[in-house]
Amino acid sequence: MNPTSAASPGLRLFDLLEVLVREGRPLTLAEAVAASGWPKPTVHRLLGQLEAGELLAREPDGRRYAVAPRLLRLSESALAGSTQQGVRHAVLRQLVADVGESCNLTALSGAEVVYLDRIESAFPLQFNLRPGTRVPIHCSASGKLLLAHLPAAQRNALLDGLPLARYTATTLDSREALEAEFRRIRKNGYSVDAEEFVEGLVCVAVPVPAQHGGTPRCAVALQAPVARMSLAQAIERLPRLQAAAQALARTWGVN
Repeated sequence: MNPTSAASPGLRLFDLLEVLVREGRPLTLAEAVAASGWPKPTVHRLLGQLEAGELLAREPDGRRYAVAPRLLRLSESALAGSTQQGVRHAVLRQLVADVGESCNLTALSGAEVVYLDRIESAFPLQFNLRPGTRVPIHCSASGKLLLAHLPAAQRNALLDGLPLARYTATTLDSREALEAEFRRIRKNGYSVDAEEFVEGLVCVAVPVPAQHGGTPRCAVALQAPVARMSLAQAIERLPRLQAAAQALARTWGVN
């Protein structure tokens, strides 16, 4: 968009946010100018307004602008409250009925994974991870899956600032181990959590296809305590998970 057009100031702010989000990384003023193609004074003024509104925040170096928590909460609320939410919830409910264990729909949110929706199994032993729950990106099946499909530069920028905390004996806490895992995920088309976040809990995740073959932004996953389902048994449910992912994609208009 040309900032000198008749668009309202509010729309100009929204257009600049789209530019920043599309880049997928914090940008300096000069980088935002290059990405938008707008005059430097205009971009500087808009960045200041977005920072004042707590939609953007500066990185510790004071030079780069990043998406702020307020904008992340807004985007998550908008997605969760969309007109298709009831359909997506029904897809998850049927998936749980078919596989017999808890399932969820997740997305990346900064350096974490956020639960957009979740249906618990009927069993008394549950983990009660409600929508809005956030889990680490490097030791969850959904997190590793979505990381694996990010462009390498974006993935590296995210991991560079992330402490790879060790939660269990099987947590992958080195970049080398994670990169090998990402290669396996891209080859196999799915990701697993082999008790890497919570002892006794296994998970299998598959991507929800993105429009026009783009980078997957959401994942659908099955979680189960190993006392009821082994990781090998969870992997056997992959065809049903993949069918649910396709059904979820159709709610976003992906054929």
